[in-house]
Amino acid sequence: MIKVTEIAFTGYPVTDMPRARSFYEGTLGLKPAISYENAGKQWIEYDIAGAALGITNMVPHWAPSPSGPSVALEVANFDEAIATLRAAGVKFLLEPTASPVCHMAVVSDPDGNSVCIHHRDQHSH
Repeated sequence: MIKVTEIAFTGYPVTDMPRARSFYEGTLGLKPAISYENAGKQWIEYDIAGAALGITNMVPHWAPSPSGPSVALEVANFDEAIATLRAAGVKFLLEPTASPVCHMAVVSDPDGNSVCIHHRDQHSH
């Protein structure tokens, strides 16, 4: 029997590491926790409340895709996050929407990967 204890990381393939880092670090405000380089290729990992989000250009057959996996990033202030993304010219794949328990939007990183911006409503905690 396999006992899963945690999600080790969520990984996204990227094609242009400086451009990707500008989005994840500059636009989203994430801070790199781990950075590994080998033969000119990189793996950058961001720790987010006990989980890790990795971006890499190390795997040649792993291509960015808007229909691949997506991480949902919980934000403290949804409206402020959406305004920041719009000001940065980020492409929205799903415009901001509300459900009975949350607000969310899906944006595209510079390579076309989907990133969900999410905020749980107070009553759903």
